[in-house]
Amino acid sequence: MFRTHAPALALIAALTAAPALAETPMVEAADQSVANGVVSAEMVRAPANGWLVVHRTDAEMKPGPVVGYAPLRAGDTSDVAALLSEPVEPGEMLMLMVHSEEGGMAAGKFEYTLGATEDGPIKPDGKLVMTVITAQ
Repeated sequence: MFRTHAPALALIAALTAAPALAETPMVEAADQSVANGVVSAEMVRAPANGWLVVHRTDAEMKPGPVVGYAPLRAGDTSDVAALLSEPVEPGEMLMLMVHSEEGGMAAGKFEYTLGATEDGPIKPDGKLVMTVITAQ
């Protein structure tokens, strides 16, 4: 009797866990030309409305100054394009990061400055949600 129920219970457990995995925040992007003044992410998954923020970075992988941002909807968003606010040269590294819409004075207005809490980065399990690309 236990043998016939064990596979069914394993299947139920796997299906129950699947939605939690599907909701994991993430950023997917590849190295790309930024000659047009735009950085794009193929897909971004955010737990709530917020921002895709483009930071300068380097080999130390620490977020640096913000050079662009784009609004995000909660859930999955494809082809997110952030306009760059200053020139980025080929070979420079950019960190594309999910920030929240929390803590600011006005909804729908990006208010983050490096190190601030307004519209700051999300950190599920204490980890930044980001990817690093190299400008081509």
